[in-house]
Amino acid sequence: QVQLVESGGGLVQPGGSLRLSCAASGILFSINDMGWYRQAPGQERDLVASITRLGSTNYADSVKGRFTISRDNAKNELYLQMNSLKPEDTAIYYCKTPPYRVTGAYWGQGTQVTVSS
Repeated sequence: QVQLVESGGGLVQPGGSLRLSCAASGILFSINDMGWYRQAPGQERDLVASITRLGSTNYADSVKGRFTISRDNAKNELYLQMNSLKPEDTAIYYCKTPPYRVTGAYWGQGTQVTVSS
């Protein structure tokens, strides 16, 4: 049974930092590319950052230079370090596996990030 559990969200002031974690189970985490997505109210779910199994990273233009995605294959965990947070970063953040042939992609339940003074 595949399970992705995000944590680390919360309320932070503009300019602050948060570190999100995603604990994965039921998959061979180390061989999977992984991604962080976010969805703000009334908007589509968009890619924030992705990381390949070898550690290559990709970021949305809106977060480049502020967010860092990383992974710990020994712990089966994915991370998103978010610095210099802005109100427009407010959203629910989700981690996601790649799409598998039979089941499609798996998503976590999400963690709320609110940036407000």
